[in-house]
Amino acid sequence: MIVYLEVRTSQRNEMVNIGHQVRDAVRASGVTDGVVHLWSMHTTCALTVNESADPDVARDMVWKIGDLVPHNEAEYRHAEGNSDSHVKTSLFGPGLTLLIHGGDIILGTWQGVFLAEWDGPRRRRVAVRISS
Repeated sequence: MIVYLEVRTSQRNEMVNIGHQVRDAVRASGVTDGVVHLWSMHTTCALTVNESADPDVARDMVWKIGDLVPHNEAEYRHAEGNSDSHVKTSLFGPGLTLLIHGGDIILGTWQGVFLAEWDGPRRRRVAVRISS
């Protein structure tokens, strides 16, 4: 069975911690040991695991990716004006697989699950498949 998480973003580029939503979906599934697959339903936002204890890490990630892949480049051909968003998404990737043990996702002490928004603000959907 697949469920969908809805995530509202508020900035063009940001990382939104969705760990609590993933944990809620895992708990609701009743699966105690298995995997959870997450898939972004969009081509301009991605999923990643990174530090969630210090919000400056997410800010630094957004800044550095923006520095590496600027919004406006003369060579971009995509008419919508969001070519950078597609590149950033490809660098991060649209999917994640996390392990489940004891009815919860396994993450390191400082790790969190993030939706990386590169073309917001928008309402995003993440497909979630939980397997035992």
